[in-house]
Amino acid sequence: MRRRHLVPLLAVSVTAALAPALTTSTAIAAPAAAPAAAVLPAAAPAAGKSALDRYAKQKPQWKRCPEPEAPPEIRCATIQVPLDYRKPGGKRIELAISRIEATGPGKRQGVLLSNPGGPGGPGLYLPLGMAEWLPAAARQKNDLIGFDPRGVGSSTPVTCGLEPKEEDWLRPYKPETFADDVAWARTVARKCEEKAGGILPHITTRNTARDMDLIRAVLGEKKINYVGYSYGTYLGAVYAQLFPKRADRFVLDSAVDPERAWRGMIQWWAEGAEPAFDRWTAWAAERSETYGLGDTPKKVEGAFWDLVERARQKPIDLDGQLVTGDDIRMGMRAAVFTPLYATEAFVELRNAADGETVAPKKLREFLRPEGRHATGATAATPADNGTASFWAVVCGDNSAAWSRNPESYRRDAIADRGRYPIFGDFASSIKPCAFWDRSVERATTVNNKAGSLVVQNEWDSQTPLPSGQALHRQLKGSRMVTVLGGEGHGIYPSGNPCTDGAVNRYLLTGKLPAKDVTCEATERSNEQARRHREQDVLPVSPLPVRAPDRF
Repeated sequence: MRRRHLVPLLAVSVTAALAPALTTSTAIAAPAAAPAAAVLPAAAPAAGKSALDRYAKQKPQWKRCPEPEAPPEIRCATIQVPLDYRKPGGKRIELAISRIEATGPGKRQGVLLSNPGGPGGPGLYLPLGMAEWLPAAARQKNDLIGFDPRGVGSSTPVTCGLEPKEEDWLRPYKPETFADDVAWARTVARKCEEKAGGILPHITTRNTARDMDLIRAVLGEKKINYVGYSYGTYLGAVYAQLFPKRADRFVLDSAVDPERAWRGMIQWWAEGAEPAFDRWTAWAAERSETYGLGDTPKKVEGAFWDLVERARQKPIDLDGQLVTGDDIRMGMRAAVFTPLYATEAFVELRNAADGETVAPKKLREFLRPEGRHATGATAATPADNGTASFWAVVCGDNSAAWSRNPESYRRDAIADRGRYPIFGDFASSIKPCAFWDRSVERATTVNNKAGSLVVQNEWDSQTPLPSGQALHRQLKGSRMVTVLGGEGHGIYPSGNPCTDGAVNRYLLTGKLPAKDVTCEATERSNEQARRHREQDVLPVSPLPVRAPDRF
């Protein structure tokens, strides 16, 4: 395993977002035993406090991490957390945590936790990336703390026993296949219930936030700093909602809209793709002499739909893998946020349809891989762990968002195919959540004044700009850094002095900008996003494009 797969690089695709922090110019308090009254968690029954305090008194046994290629500076440990925080004396599960100690003798002031995205993304080795990206002064002050969220990776991993084809969840609506899609969704929900019905209801964002607070207590800290990407922004926002006085410097990069977790966030993909598609057609039209797709946006759009129809009638053969018209729509949904990549990939697809030999590696967005699972999975991690933990959170955080009537998904998919022709039917058609058990948790309303820094690209395929703006509005103590012209999912660090500088100053001083910041994307920052896409060094997706591929 190459080191780049140990570290989910936040500089692109799907990480990104520091959770909300209390604005303060003072340093984090030096480690001290957390007072019993301050230990865990919001909404826990008073009778359970003593049991929770016993969890907080655990002493992590730091040792070499299980990944053989992990360098010696990162150390790992396992602690126990309650499966159900309402019953802290009941069943326990394990939580894998990691630490890279602060580099400044006598200068250490606190801890910085991080999350790479998901739901379902392992974060045990993320401190390796943070150690490379943070300025030296921040490294001197903070222990870098990583963890695999509950149910993920090395933290009592969950499984539904799914076959690879059952993990392929983005299914376009078709009248002739809808009954099969309903059967698929019901089967996934049933398998999850049969395999892990006692655990999955407790794999929620609220419980993961409570786990973060238990980590804080175990480490003897009064507050935490946090950097969260993509799904990690929602996790950070929920933590700040439950524990506002324990959140210090929170950076939320590429942000999820809490009000639309989770069905609405999947639908954001369809809504966000339409303006990006229009931007792409204009870009390609301006370069018609180079790419030959048409000299007006309307002609480029026509070329796109012509190829979709050709591939519908006769799938395109890419080195033995067949690409359908629906595959082209699915792939272009994300590709158009980077017009150069989208144009070059589309030309390659058209050439392949004309019988020319092309390089399939360039076209991975358009392929539907089977049997490939989570980056970083080990022999001890079930193959479908990413997918199982993904559905646990997506279905369980807010079950009221998911209709129990399959016909309502049919109606929505038809309507949204008309409104958002690129991806609307993919986003709105039926998912396993239609047959999931009702949540044991209430949905989290994010509405607090804890300080945080929201960082957002203008052209982000996973969490579109309006999603980040929505989180900023709900976090009333936050400031927002918007990167105009910024492409890609996950920003910090990008090599852009404006965005990197804003994040670094906040982490070092604890002071938010006096007002929201607007940065201009640089060629370097956008090129880095494109390079990471090509090299497949992307962090875990906030919502996996295809579960087997991204998890």
